Amino acid sequence: MDKLRVGVIGCGGHAQTHFQMIAAEPRLHLAGIAEIDPKRLADNTARHRPERSFADYRQLLDEGKLDVVHVTTLPAHLTALVVECLERGLHVSVEKPPGMSAAETAQMAQAAAQSKGKALVSFNRRYIPQILALRQQLKAAGGTLQCSTTYHKNQTTLGELNRAGLLPDPVICDAIHHVDLLRWLAGVGQDRAALPVSVYSEVEDGARLGAHRHQAVIRFDNGTVGSLMSHYGVGFRIQRAEAHAEDFSGYLELSGEPQCELYQARPGEGESTQGTKIDQPLDLEAVGGPGYNEVRHFTDCILEDRIPWSTLEDAVQTMKLAEAIRSGHKGPLA
Repeated sequence: MDKLRVGVIGCGGHAQTHFQMIAAEPRLHLAGIAEIDPKRLADNTARHRPERSFADYRQLLDEGKLDVVHVTTLPAHLTALVVECLERGLHVSVEKPPGMSAAETAQMAQAAAQSKGKALVSFNRRYIPQILALRQQLKAAGGTLQCSTTYHKNQTTLGELNRAGLLPDPVICDAIHHVDLLRWLAGVGQDRAALPVSVYSEVEDGARLGAHRHQAVIRFDNGTVGSLMSHYGVGFRIQRAEAHAEDFSGYLELSGEPQCELYQARPGEGESTQGTKIDQPLDLEAVGGPGYNEVRHFTDCILEDRIPWSTLEDAVQTMKLAEAIRSGHKGPLA
C-alpha cells in the first residue's frame, strides 16, 4: 500500500506535536511543509526532513501531490487555509481552536460538507487512550451522570495575542480542550459527544491581561450534568477531570502523562455501600493501545472511509459552548 502524502502548513509550537504523530504513523509520508518565517522553515526542514519545503503554502498545495494537510497556524489564519484545502478535495487536520469563532467553524464545516476530503479537529483529549478506556468503563457502569473538568494555567501571553487579534479569548482558544472533554465524557457511545442544552456561567476577569476566571455548569441532552473551572493566573498549570456513573468514579490527572484512578462502590449493610479502589489497570489495548492518537484515528478514517470523531460540524457545538461560557450565559442554549 502506498503511503498517504502529508503536508503541514505552519511550523510553530503546535505543529511539533503533529510532526511527532506523523513520524510515528507508518502509513504516512511527510511530503512537504510550508512556513512564511525563513528561520522557522529552515529549522523545521532540518529537524523533520520533509521531502520538500516551501515559503508559500499554495506552492505546497500545487506541487506537493498531497493526500492530507495539517493546518497548524494561529486561529486568525485558519479559516481561509482550511477552506482552500477542502475545496481542493484534500483531507484536512485542523488545529484547535477551529477559527476565531463558532461562525468561522461553521464556515469550515460547510466547506467540509461539500468536499471529497474529510476533516478532523485537533481536540486531542478525545483520542487519549486513558480517556477512551475510562469512557468504556463509564458506559459499562450505565453511563456518565456527572463530570467535571479543571483547566488552570499561570499567567500566559494568550491575552496579548488575543488583543492583537490573533487568538480568541483563552477559554475559547486554550481551555476549549476541557470544554470539549466535558462533552466527550458525557457522551453516549464510542463516537458521540453529548450536546449542551443549557449553561450557567460565572465570569470574572482579573486585572492582568488575559487573567480570566470561569466557573460553569452545563446540562447535556442526555441528562448528564457537567462543570468547568478555568483560571488563567494561578500558581501552576493544572489539568484534571472526573466522571461518575452509578457506584463508579474515574479521576483523570492530565497535567503531565495521563493517569487515571478508578473507584467502585460495593453493596454493604442495608442501603449502604463500601467504596474501594480498583487496582486493575485500564485496558488500553481495547482502545487502540497506549500509542493511539488523533493522527492514527484520522488515517484509519481516510483509509476505511469512516467519519472522524471530531468533525468540524461537531466542533461548532464545542465552540458555541465555549463562547457561552466566556459570555457568562445563564439559561438554555439556542
